[in-house]
Amino acid sequence: MSIVTVVGNPRAGSRTYDVAVQATRTIARRIGREGPSEIVDLSALAPLLFAPEASSAVEAALELLTQASVLVVASPTYKGTYTGLLKTFLDRLPGGALASTVALPLLVMGDARHALAVEVHFRPLLVELGATVPTPGLALLESEIPDLDAVLGSWAGRVAPQVAAALREGAPA
Repeated sequence: MSIVTVVGNPRAGSRTYDVAVQATRTIARRIGREGPSEIVDLSALAPLLFAPEASSAVEAALELLTQASVLVVASPTYKGTYTGLLKTFLDRLPGGALASTVALPLLVMGDARHALAVEVHFRPLLVELGATVPTPGLALLESEIPDLDAVLGSWAGRVAPQVAAALREGAPA
């Protein structure tokens, strides 16, 4: 079973990156998956995504997504939804490309007024690509980051059983 983290923040070294990596580790422990996971940091791929020529690094990153059993997709909230950088990257996948993948959307936001964006905008994007999204996405307020261990522990406790069940029902092991 492979777990891949995608970070849609255009800024390297972001809080979104840190939250996404920690969320992936937390959920991996809860579903009994030990060991390293792959990280696709779009801040490093951004120049390549917009270049006129094809990029082997972008293609390799897309391949990681299509072969993942579990995909944690994280973005800061920009203009009430995920970043354009993340959308640009995911737009390179054909419809159904994530059909064997359990996806967990995660948005980091400054204001609770954006909390519905994870369900209204982010979840449908992943479903359109064929992913199984068995749980509500995580809408994490920046003000919760100091308590991240507790927040992620509570989140993982709620979603891990659904992720494990979805994996048993059809995602690759």
